Amino acid sequence: MGNYLVSLPANWEEFLKSLADVHEIDVGKVINGLCEWAFSVADYKTQFEVWLDTAYPPKGEAEDYARAEGEEASEAEEENEDEAEEEVHEDRDYNEDRDLKP
Repeated sequence: MGNYLVSLPANWEEFLKSLADVHEIDVGKVINGLCEWAFSVADYKTQFEVWLDTAYPPKGEAEDYARAEGEEASEAEEENEDEAEEEVHEDRDYNEDRDLKP
């Protein structure tokens, strides 16, 4: 097993440390036990992976998503510009027609 430096939110840190103190073990063992328990059931592991992929998409997927979002924003902007241009043309055509009437 590797050694990792993990940052925990304050409330979880306090909770896990209190469990370690009550059981007189190292907090690392508590975290290890938590991970073993959480991933011992295949469904839990799958749920975690789904959550992780949603919260923090893998690098390639995150880039694809950002690119798609940018393309959608560009398309929406283009559409708005086209609509505004059409309105200008409609206004101009209306004014031209009004000017032609006796």
